[in-house]
Amino acid sequence: MTRRVARYDRGQLERYHRAMAENESREEDARPPQIERPLTIVLVMDTIGNKGNGTSNSALQYAHELERQGHHVRLVGIGAPEYPARINKVPLVSWVAAKQQMQFAQPSETLFRTAFAGADIVHIYLPFKFGRQAYRIARSMGIPVTAGFHLQPENVTYSAGPLKYVPGISSFLYWLFNMWLYRRVDHIHAPTEMIAEQLRSHGYKAKLHVISNGYTARFTPKQQRSANAPTPVPFRVVASGRLTHEKDHITLIKAIARCRHARDIELTICGTGPLAHYLRFRAKRLLTRPASIGFHDNADMPALLRSCDLFVHPSIVDIESLSVIEGMASGLVPVIAASELSAASQFALLDESLFPARDATLLARRIDWWIDHPDELAKWGERYARHTKEHYSVEASVTQFVDMERQAIADNH
Repeated sequence: MTRRVARYDRGQLERYHRAMAENESREEDARPPQIERPLTIVLVMDTIGNKGNGTSNSALQYAHELERQGHHVRLVGIGAPEYPARINKVPLVSWVAAKQQMQFAQPSETLFRTAFAGADIVHIYLPFKFGRQAYRIARSMGIPVTAGFHLQPENVTYSAGPLKYVPGISSFLYWLFNMWLYRRVDHIHAPTEMIAEQLRSHGYKAKLHVISNGYTARFTPKQQRSANAPTPVPFRVVASGRLTHEKDHITLIKAIARCRHARDIELTICGTGPLAHYLRFRAKRLLTRPASIGFHDNADMPALLRSCDLFVHPSIVDIESLSVIEGMASGLVPVIAASELSAASQFALLDESLFPARDATLLARRIDWWIDHPDELAKWGERYARHTKEHYSVEASVTQFVDMERQAIADNH
């Protein structure tokens, strides 16, 4: 029996394949758009329930925004509502950390396995014992892990007294953090390009995602004074950050004492830390008006910032500085220390918003300049508020964060 074979010339084949392609294209267009399902994300951090700590604030803000965007969030750490951890007391180290509103959590396999069950991904904030054990448990359960780099080694060394003078100590800590955790993960959240460059220069090989910590909509612009309005008395200067050496609030106190308008300036420094008594003592000795130096609940910060006139950030070491973002979002012009170890100077939109780190004399000139130019202060306050809303909202940051998590999940399959 002879089998007949159909013969097609080249033109027929081309028309056939073209018709098939057009048909597939029509079917593709007819399909409903694919909607990505919500994720269940576990955020692991030693001290997650303390709103006096900047990284804790950022974690809570991310958690709230993730939930608002439809995802499911589980918080694991000291103070977490559903998955609380016990405190791990480390001799001497815990005492120093507590001064900065931070505690170390005690790892628990039972806690981790309960919190991780059914999760899509685990995100770890810090490379200490709690985070490292969380990584091991998550991977043993087949769950992908990402990590954030939120603790600059210089933050550690400045809080450790003479340790900061040991040659190469910061590079050693970058290496140690990498060995402890970061070399094991493929995706790292870096809040600024500055810290991403530091990680690259210290040999970190993971994919780095530069995503701002962002600010919440609670921080809204103040009502700016009308043109030609007189400079208020007192003129309220505010700063926010841990009361530690690297935040360098002493330079701000010295600067205000050197201002021509020193008698008209009222200083507020929001924060806690080991230098609280020292800073209050120096402020009492140097400043004409009484200064307020101490802890302020995060819930009270929006109203406090809106009641002030100028935001000064003298910090020498900063991965990003959420406090500066919140100040700008509140309509305050910032005056920021320019330091190679701080990313905060990236926020400055003009030279009058910058001064060399530790330079109290030039900082005094900057403060006096803004007091002498109230119209410029109002105009730039509005510009900073608009700029911050466009670039640093937590909504946009969390959207990018979720994209990172989805990439990590896809890589794990």
